[in-house]
Amino acid sequence: MMQETVVPAPTGGGATVGSEERQLIRSIDWTGAFWIASGIPAAFLFSIGGIAGTTGKLAFLVWMISITMGFFQSFTYAEIAGMFANKSGGASVYGATAWIRYSKLVAPLSVWCNWFAWSPVLSLGCAIAAAYLLNAFAPIPSVDSSVVKEWVSAHAGTAIDAQRITEWLAANAGKTAIDAQQALLQSDAVAALTPAIRTWELASFDILGLASAHLNATFFIGAALMLIIFAIQHRGVAATAGVQKLIGMVVIGTIAVVGVTPILMGKIDWSNFANLVPPAAPYSAEPGAWSNGGWTLFLGGLFIAAWSTYAFENAVCYTSELKDPKRDTFKAIFYSGLLCLVMFSLVPFTFQGVLGVQGMLDPSILDGSGVGAALAGMVGGGPVVLSLLVGLMILAVVLNIMTAMAGSSRTLYQGSVDGWLPKYLSHVNENGAPTRAMWTDLVFNLGLLALASDPAGYFFVLAVANVGYIIFNFLNLNAGWIHRIDSPHVERPWRAPTFLIGFNTLLAFVNCVLLGAGAKVWGYSNALWVGFGFAALIIPVFIFRHYVQDKGQLPACALIDLGVAQGSLGERRAGILPYVALIAGVAVVLVSNEFFQLP
Repeated sequence: MMQETVVPAPTGGGATVGSEERQLIRSIDWTGAFWIASGIPAAFLFSIGGIAGTTGKLAFLVWMISITMGFFQSFTYAEIAGMFANKSGGASVYGATAWIRYSKLVAPLSVWCNWFAWSPVLSLGCAIAAAYLLNAFAPIPSVDSSVVKEWVSAHAGTAIDAQRITEWLAANAGKTAIDAQQALLQSDAVAALTPAIRTWELASFDILGLASAHLNATFFIGAALMLIIFAIQHRGVAATAGVQKLIGMVVIGTIAVVGVTPILMGKIDWSNFANLVPPAAPYSAEPGAWSNGGWTLFLGGLFIAAWSTYAFENAVCYTSELKDPKRDTFKAIFYSGLLCLVMFSLVPFTFQGVLGVQGMLDPSILDGSGVGAALAGMVGGGPVVLSLLVGLMILAVVLNIMTAMAGSSRTLYQGSVDGWLPKYLSHVNENGAPTRAMWTDLVFNLGLLALASDPAGYFFVLAVANVGYIIFNFLNLNAGWIHRIDSPHVERPWRAPTFLIGFNTLLAFVNCVLLGAGAKVWGYSNALWVGFGFAALIIPVFIFRHYVQDKGQLPACALIDLGVAQGSLGERRAGILPYVALIAGVAVVLVSNEFFQLP
């Protein structure tokens, strides 16, 4: 069993419960943080179909470019994470301290945007896992299945409504009435043989005219999965890391084998990588051109991929729970990055090479529920292999959900300890788990799960969440050079090469282009503005916490790692440059949003 030690708390850094002050517990090394972050490679399940639909043959390039950008960016995060041995919560918390000297509103924005970007992994992941379970135990029969053929044969003499035949013929030029009758009989057979649980719904309702919420089987199965994962994480970070290690070794090993096997077996069709142009329209197999619309689709793919590929920065969420943060912080994010670099390059490449664009446009691939079956087909597996891979895909999603709950709850916790978020979130239980933050995550995601239970709502949640993620990313990549200027005296156990700090600052503005151009690609033209609106919700929350509860003073622990005395924010050595960066970032987003248009 790992030895556990209590974090030596800076003044005000603890979570007070009655007369007892509890802290996060130093109980893991870098391998523990690595295994908690090992759920990130499974994030390809969330959007591999959507990216294939919007970028066509360019999909594999989108994944490779995106993970390469994420890997470079992680070196900035590794440096600033090493500066804060007594904080948890990840890069957003460490980066927020760079902005506090220049604006008390920008600093909590970083933490808030990172949280609402990460937290929806719970709802989206549970929606996918629920779909896998429903497909396994209550499958919808395909039109060419034996049961459908038997039903059609038994009802061959059934009269079909003439209006239905007329409508079908109008939608299918060149077909005959006999074709219409056969197709409509097949449709009726599928409807009759579909298990009732697949269409059952307790209630549905619109939320502010933005999307529709559905309390259906997907919602209730997903809610049960959330509660199970909550129970595991309630036992603390060491227990979480142990469970993640067991699941991670099985899932990552299997995905790696599935990614390599088709290459070794010669199943890659190289024509699937020829004529690399965007599709003519979203979810179309027809080749398009590198026009304004084509570039918009390509940038939209990079936009949504960033939500998965950049996310291994989660590995530095646990700095105050590492036994030796000076040594372990860099190792955790670096090796997590290497793992993701391999997996996010290999799996989409193999997937596209075997299935091709047409195969990746299958509805079950687009919604993620048929990825397990596709992987089984790629390695030539029969029913047993199919069942095993479907089970492993469920485990992969659970692994990703556990990673998200662990990271996002610690972001809430540290945001509360540092004075950005409500005080109640700083509670820690006897196992060193931030349970109130975890409950907040869970309740918030039950609402999102009601949206994600509908296929259209799924991508709405994903797009809005990624608006927050890009905002966080922009602020934190710029925090790297701000910390260099304002806090050169602070020890950095690992120091990034200066050219990488500069290069990553450039990538921050590239990400602004992706945000402006890409948010509109995912079915909701207002996703960018909804994301901005959700980001702005932190303003009243922070004003109440800081100016009402804390009387305008930050807790003593907020800036103690920077050597700043309580009541002082330190010298603004960067001058107007942070403000210039903010204005330039907003300008790039707005110009990109106006210039790039869908085909």
